[in-house]
Amino acid sequence: MSLELLSPEVQALKDKLEKFVFEQCQPAEIEFENHLEGRIGRDRWTVDAIPPCIDRLKNEAKKLGLWNLFLPHPLPPFLVDGSNNSAPRVQEPTRYLTNREYGILCEIMGKSFLAPEACNCSAPDTGNMEVLLKHGTIEQQKTYLPHLLNGETRSAFLMTEPDVASSDATNIETKLTKIYVEKGNSKEVKYILNGKKWWSTGAMDPRCKVVLVLARMDYSTSDASNTTKSSQHGAHTVVVLPMSKVKLVRPLTVFGYDDAPHGHAEVALEGIELDKSNLILGEGKGFEIAQSRLGPGRIHHCMRAVGLAARCYELMIERSLCRETFGKLLWEHGGCQEAIADSRIDIEAARLLTLSCAAAIDDHGAVKARDKIAMIKVAVPNLALKVIDRAIQVHGGAGVCGDYPLARALAGMRTLRIADGPDEVHKRTIALIEIKKAKKLMNEINSKL
Repeated sequence: MSLELLSPEVQALKDKLEKFVFEQCQPAEIEFENHLEGRIGRDRWTVDAIPPCIDRLKNEAKKLGLWNLFLPHPLPPFLVDGSNNSAPRVQEPTRYLTNREYGILCEIMGKSFLAPEACNCSAPDTGNMEVLLKHGTIEQQKTYLPHLLNGETRSAFLMTEPDVASSDATNIETKLTKIYVEKGNSKEVKYILNGKKWWSTGAMDPRCKVVLVLARMDYSTSDASNTTKSSQHGAHTVVVLPMSKVKLVRPLTVFGYDDAPHGHAEVALEGIELDKSNLILGEGKGFEIAQSRLGPGRIHHCMRAVGLAARCYELMIERSLCRETFGKLLWEHGGCQEAIADSRIDIEAARLLTLSCAAAIDDHGAVKARDKIAMIKVAVPNLALKVIDRAIQVHGGAGVCGDYPLARALAGMRTLRIADGPDEVHKRTIALIEIKKAKKLMNEINSKL
């Protein structure tokens, strides 16, 4: 089967999405930027700072059946049948897609920075919703999912910390201290959350109402001393809590871009009291949750990166056809021809590598596709980065100014080599898997001698 083959139904969805992105999302980008222009400081993180085009695009996506396309399987009945009286009914996607099918649609959404949010398919919300759907209690799902699935609120995932190398998640220092509180004749379990996080994407957004936090279990208090300490990888827990309990320290910029009104933040978690209802899946399940969140999420990131690179490539082609130097159009110069050819090769390689990974997840699950997931996380941002850099070079001075999306694309793509784990961590994973396979093969050969 071709990795790019779609059923007639999914092909129709793809065609509709392409039309929506090209005719509505891309033109709205100027409106988005103009709305934020002139706003400084705190004014960039208010409800008024959210451009009206966002809600307009969301409403249009719902009408077109382009809403919540990331969902991998049917929603619990209480979210869609109106039985959850405390929250609105959720709109289901037109069709539930495989990772490969959705990956192809992600490439299209990657061609406009507004498209993922317009379709309620943007990070970190998709990963957080998947965690709550897969691991959350019914009460957690009823409390947080309806408003997220309807695009009324947003969320953040708090993992990276400023004081440790968070690419090794065992370094995480944020503590979830377990204590016992006297309640009548019995003791009640409580948890106290303390720590610092940064690069908390979405935490600056005034619509962010819920956060998921990765923390290390702390059993050091005297009344919890009988609790068995967990292993290094079993010491982490994910908790869900309202954003109102989190203290914003400052917004962070990415190569000077603040990505308002969504943005990234440094935050403080200061003595936040929680109970068992805040734990997702229970104590010590943090790594299991984090890994289940990242497999499909990397397909989404990488295919959007392919889409972004493809848009920059299209701009490069357009520029080369209309600009002239030394008596020739740009495309007539050998150097430009080489840039075009190399870029086309890189985009095709990135696309097929990612779709191959998506198909492997569909067929065998994310655990058995760990090597492919690591490969795309290294290869695709690097390939896309080369394409964007060539497009900037062909544009000359225009490539580095705000008149084109190229400079923003370069900043975002360079960041992706660090976000969700730096290249070096994923290369380590690939190497260890390859060595393990080689040792197994050697042992099999030796056993037959």
